[in-house]
Amino acid sequence: MTTHVKRAFKFRFYPTDAQAAELSRTFGCVRKVYNLALEARTVAWYQRRERANYNATSAMLTTWKKTEELAYLSEVSSVPLQQCLRHLQGAFTGFFEGRAKYPRFKSRKKSRRSAEYTSSAFRYRDGRLALAKMREPLDIVWSRPLPDGTQPSTVTVSQDAAGRWFVSLLCDDTITQAPATTHAVGIDAGITSLVTLSTGEKITNPRHERRDRGRLAKAQRELSRKAEGDGANRAKACRKVARIHARIADRRRDHLHKLSSRLVRENQTVVIEDLTVRSMVKNGRLARAISDAAWCELRMMLEYKCAWYGRDLVVVDRWFPSSKLCGACGTIRAKLPLNVREWTCDCGVVQDRDGNAAKNVLAAGLAVSACGDGVRPQRESSRTGRSSMKQEPQRATAGIPRP
Repeated sequence: MTTHVKRAFKFRFYPTDAQAAELSRTFGCVRKVYNLALEARTVAWYQRRERANYNATSAMLTTWKKTEELAYLSEVSSVPLQQCLRHLQGAFTGFFEGRAKYPRFKSRKKSRRSAEYTSSAFRYRDGRLALAKMREPLDIVWSRPLPDGTQPSTVTVSQDAAGRWFVSLLCDDTITQAPATTHAVGIDAGITSLVTLSTGEKITNPRHERRDRGRLAKAQRELSRKAEGDGANRAKACRKVARIHARIADRRRDHLHKLSSRLVRENQTVVIEDLTVRSMVKNGRLARAISDAAWCELRMMLEYKCAWYGRDLVVVDRWFPSSKLCGACGTIRAKLPLNVREWTCDCGVVQDRDGNAAKNVLAAGLAVSACGDGVRPQRESSRTGRSSMKQEPQRATAGIPRP
């Protein structure tokens, strides 16, 4: 069985000086148009109680290009400018549906530098990609081949804070589902061990940020000594800090990809906890370690890979006492501080905190997928004597914090 998906393939490329200058101008124009459109829509609503949609801002863009002040917008391809207006429309749609906050203005220093081209603004032929307003194709490092017989529908060019250039090609891809298996695994996320599996295996946390913390601190001290007006030297120091951050992020992402692929490949059912990372990072002593573990990124990878390869992802309720519940007799401890990594139940069984939690998560997830029974402690039933209410199994996306 196969699955048809839209898949982005990201590659690094090295532009010529002329291409870099053209792309930099395009990034600046995209940011300018986005901010102008956001300001126009905000003013239209708060001053005149009018709703300006994509069509209205597209007409404004045509007017802006005819003015002397914004005539430079006509010097770059019009497609990325139209695409940024569509992105703004999507941002407002997410705000009106309650999935996101009100759109914010793009900053020249902090916002992502990117431009999106549709099929009318680029040409892809025989492994060579040429963008509008450019004479030569991009010098792309093809680290992996694109799917056979496919043509990119969208091309996104970006530059990160470290100065690296990337191009992302969105293509139609066919994914063959993995062979069926009867194995199931429960996952307990942690800090000392990145994850503990219900099989008893513990995956050590690489702590990528901690390994480069000394180099990062030194680079940040050097940056702090550069004055705001010290243009070239300060920019060089900023790139040095950004390169270290990029190294940490790349290594972390690579490790999580390998771990998530292995879990999805070996198991038919994967059970995880619905962790509220947004609230957990408010703990000042653990925030840095939790952020370095990147549990949300691991969950996101498990979600789409399970969907791709025909696996089942079950999310256990965040209030399920996986650590305090004895897997042998079902007794729930009243308290279990974080520094207690091993505890003895009244039934005499010695429980490893993480291993016991992973087994309980697996058992609860299998119960949800089998009969739909809730895994949250039924406080109301303990007082009234009524049985727990049956509920539908949670979707793989249930409980994910949305931006």
